[in-house]
Order: sequence, then structure tokens, then C-alpha cells
Amino acid sequence: MTSDDLFDEIATDLAPRGATAGAMFGKRALKAHGKAFACLKDDLLAFRLGDGTPAHTQALTLDEAELFDPSGKHRPFKDWVAIPIAHAETWPHYAETALNSLNDWSVRPSTASPAT
Repeated sequence: MTSDDLFDEIATDLAPRGATAGAMFGKRALKAHGKAFACLKDDLLAFRLGDGTPAHTQALTLDEAELFDPSGKHRPFKDWVAIPIAHAETWPHYAETALNSLNDWSVRPSTASPAT
């Protein structure tokens, strides 16, 4: 099964929960509530798991998993982990985890300094 086929399966499985297929940086992506939570780049599926979360830490322990660098210019997104197709059996779990975390993102306190 190709990475595109697996992506399509995940999109179908998560559609009842509000996930839709779209694009991010010209790549196929999964979004909910207007926010991307997964992005397919070649044979890597990247998930927005949140830097420092248990899921983020766990995902980075997988062989060849890395912070997601969509531009390829050594500027990775710290909240995203790209997982290679060799670990495709984990993709549905991380997609669901990333989708679930979107609610957490919407209620996170701002890191900006309070106005004085």
C-alpha cells in the first residue's frame, strides 16, 4: 500500500470526527476546524503532536522519525513529528492523537507578554 493510500484510509476513518483532506505547503494534509494536524510529504506523514508532549516524545523514538521540515531547509517545526512509512502501522494512532490535540491548541495560553 502506498503512502497516498494510507493517507486516504486515515482521512476516511477520521472524517466522521470533522477531519477533511486539504493542503499545506502544497502537500496533502488533514485538517479540522481550519487547522492542519497531519501532512504527507513523500513517504513521511507528519503529525502536529506538540513539543514536549508524551506523544511527541514517543514518536521521535521511532527509527528515522524526525521533526517535520516541510521546506527541506533545516527549519523544522518543533511541534510536528514526521514518521516514515516503515512505521505506517502507527500513523492512525498519531493521526487520532493529533486530531484530539487540536482542542488543546485552541485553549493554550498565549506565550506573548501581557500588555502593561
